Amino acid sequence: MMDSGWTIPFIVRDQLVNLSEELSQETLDYVQNDYLDSAVQTASDPETGDLYGLPMFTDYPVMHYRKDLVEDAGYDPEGENWATEPMTWQRFSEIAADVWEQSGVEYGFTTQADEYIGLSCCTFSETMTSWGGAYFGDHDNLFGPVGDRPVTVNEEPVHDTIRMMRSFVAGPGAENALDGYQQVTNTDVFEFDEEDARGPFASGDAVFMRNWPYAIEATVGYDDSPITADTYGTMPLPYAVEKGEGNYEGTGGSSHAFNGWHLSVNPHSDRLGDAIKLLEAFASEDVMLTILENVGHLPPDPAVTEQANPDNVGAIGNHLDTLAVAAENTVARPVTTIWSDQSPIIAEEVHAAYRNEKSPERAMSDLEERLLEIENG
Repeated sequence: MMDSGWTIPFIVRDQLVNLSEELSQETLDYVQNDYLDSAVQTASDPETGDLYGLPMFTDYPVMHYRKDLVEDAGYDPEGENWATEPMTWQRFSEIAADVWEQSGVEYGFTTQADEYIGLSCCTFSETMTSWGGAYFGDHDNLFGPVGDRPVTVNEEPVHDTIRMMRSFVAGPGAENALDGYQQVTNTDVFEFDEEDARGPFASGDAVFMRNWPYAIEATVGYDDSPITADTYGTMPLPYAVEKGEGNYEGTGGSSHAFNGWHLSVNPHSDRLGDAIKLLEAFASEDVMLTILENVGHLPPDPAVTEQANPDNVGAIGNHLDTLAVAAENTVARPVTTIWSDQSPIIAEEVHAAYRNEKSPERAMSDLEERLLEIENG
């Protein structure tokens, strides 16, 4: 089993079995036609398109919120279809600021903004995408070709992504902030990873939280959390520009970082036939549903999530409609042979701009130069 975030996109062909040559045509058609594009993309050779991993389960974040606090503040999440219809970041900031003020809790919003891999691969990537920006232009370039693709971080949508976060932590009147976007949290989030963000939310001290689906099961009914299944809300992540209206192909609209795991086969196995049969078995709606119900892992076919019986899947059962929308709007991290060198400097420069140690323009100009150096070897 391999992490989709690190291995498959730059596989060495003699280290894994080419599943396009071994799986049945029926299974290959199912994978290509019904699996999440991000899952298939990260399991395929970026040059040939051949499949070297079978997506087994997936993961993608959503916006979590306190339904009770939101409703007490006068909002109607069900009537406004928050669960399936993404709102703009500007509207989100207005609501979060209002509920934060009315509720008196510590945070209006928590997220992961520490200087670590989660910033470059996920929270910044997905928010930048929702603004219409990108690391390397069109998303066809996510996995290369290294050295022969544009570096597009020093552009207005990327600058505005940073400015929005400046507004979120310091208000629209702060230096390098974005007018019209309200303060919804404070600089504490610059030290937060996933559990740091979940802690205040689970204890009742935050209105909204960006996090992965695990947070639902980890919060409802545990750690003396005041949040119950009935008061736990989720919705797709907000967006800044409409889908398809960004600067590059694949950008704009509600965007969610993709993560997950794939099954692959060692070409030196003396039980290759049995291994292929096992993979064929996993490419089944019934098996995916069983894994979802018993383990809670989201399937690579979003239709299975959408069709699951909410009563059989635990705490996430109330959120399957939101998860289905998020699944259809995932963005893969740009993993190549040089991503391990690029990811830390992305986090470093973005974090410096978030903290206002550099202006967005200066930080992204510096990042552009550093990424190009790595791209060009």
